[in-house]
Amino acid sequence: MSDRISLQQWNRTLLQRQHLLARVDDDAVEVLDRVVGMQSQDPKAAFFGLHARLENFAPDELDDLMIDRETVRMALLRSTICLIDTEDARWIRPAVQPALDAELTGTHARKLVSATPAAIVDAARGLLAAGPIGGDDLGRELAQRFPDEVPATLTRVVRCALALVQVPPRGLWSGSGKPTYSLFDDWAGPGEPALTGDDARAELVRLYLRGFGPATVAAIQMWSGIGGLKPLVEKMEADWELEKLTGPDGETLYDLDGLGLAAADEPAPVRLLAPYDHVVTAAADRRRVAGEDALNAIKTTNGLMRGLVLIDGWLSGTWSLTRPGVNVELFGEPDRAQRAQLDTEVQRLREFAVS
Repeated sequence: MSDRISLQQWNRTLLQRQHLLARVDDDAVEVLDRVVGMQSQDPKAAFFGLHARLENFAPDELDDLMIDRETVRMALLRSTICLIDTEDARWIRPAVQPALDAELTGTHARKLVSATPAAIVDAARGLLAAGPIGGDDLGRELAQRFPDEVPATLTRVVRCALALVQVPPRGLWSGSGKPTYSLFDDWAGPGEPALTGDDARAELVRLYLRGFGPATVAAIQMWSGIGGLKPLVEKMEADWELEKLTGPDGETLYDLDGLGLAAADEPAPVRLLAPYDHVVTAAADRRRVAGEDALNAIKTTNGLMRGLVLIDGWLSGTWSLTRPGVNVELFGEPDRAQRAQLDTEVQRLREFAVS
């Protein structure tokens, strides 16, 4: 019989692995590797995500990683723009390509009037061979070749089919700009994926559990965008690489063998997470950090998301930057100690935002 884990212990273990119980004084790239990158559809989100996890994080550290091409922003897991270590992206992108292919054929290709995806991708390769090109320009150039099609649809076809990096200044703290794309190998340099096939999928399972475990198979699949992982996970468990746990409601959870769990009574300080932080947004097991009412409260009609507030380890509100500083909206009233922690975090974020 597998050991049972309580909801509180599950919560604390997730926060511990995400460096949200205590900030660490490490390099930004090390933390990015441990938490498997960060969602980056909001160009500044990764900066706020690292600020919540690192003791002495300066924005120019991450700027330098992007400018030096050690990290990249690109469509990756779940077709979401992620900021991730460049060499990890080199093997993860091919591993998740089937999910991107399914998006292409199931959504974007159906909107085409007369062009074929193959012809569009071939034309895009020719345009990208000349160097980085703006997303709007790419759509317009392709529309000249395929006048029956909507430029945005053409760009989405290419984004799914080709490994494209959103190059700086897009995504920098010190700059901004509309999406400009380069082929991955042109930007990062040619190379072969370190892992392929089941080896790559198994490594994705390991990475997820190291940063987010214990977890259900459904959560691993939702995060990665790859279905059909249950046989692989069960094989890894049979090979003693993974251990099986029982969740608070009897669900089957998997974890890396010997990684250990946090104590249920571990204190969880207030943290101001980035918009779209993957602790909340990229897991089928979100109830380990957010109740249903809180999850409903952060939904918006336009799909945009404010920053997220954790109090005692649970989603408890949202935040946004304003001209005077930081505006916080809570779903309930914190106690005096939690209010003091919140005030400290708000001041810390205010100072960071103007750095």
